[in-house]
Amino acid sequence: MEDKVAVSHYFIEDPNLAHQVEAFSYYFGDRRFQFESDAGVFSPGHVDPATDLLLHQLPALSGEVLDLGCGWGPVGIVLGALYPETARITMSDVNGRALALAERNSRANGVEAACVLSDGFEGLEGPFDAVVLNPPIHAGKSVIFGLYEGAFSHLREKGRLFVVIQKKHGAESTIARLEELFGGCEILYRKKGMYVLEARK
Repeated sequence: MEDKVAVSHYFIEDPNLAHQVEAFSYYFGDRRFQFESDAGVFSPGHVDPATDLLLHQLPALSGEVLDLGCGWGPVGIVLGALYPETARITMSDVNGRALALAERNSRANGVEAACVLSDGFEGLEGPFDAVVLNPPIHAGKSVIFGLYEGAFSHLREKGRLFVVIQKKHGAESTIARLEELFGGCEILYRKKGMYVLEARK
């Protein structure tokens, strides 16, 4: 996992970037979701393969659920649609453009979610029963490990952190760090260099 920050990326908002709003559909099982994305956000125009994999590997979630680094909102919105009676969704991102899209996409799909502008956990209170994360790889190792540490401190006892990450992007070091923090890390999925991990507090 590289420890460097790209100077122009989806986790660094550029208010001067021209808008390129794109509407598209995403299917999860027999459910159809309508989303909008824009330039300057992660994975514009489609749900990226890692996020799609994460959604398909997650167990049923309940209680206070945080979609950390939500982007334009696919994870939180799908989870909110799947578990409207049992899960209370919070979606957070450092990118204001992405968060505005997440809020708009939530309304468009009839999902109730709190949308919070936050750099990591700075604007979040918790505690949470689950934190779901597709980490911003290009932000660097120190930033990503800081998110793991923040998740640990903001989870309730027996709360769970779920992470999707590729081997080439630092899956092994992530597993080692989660084992240090949580005392263990379960591999929910491992295939073709892609990992879905669960760490329980």
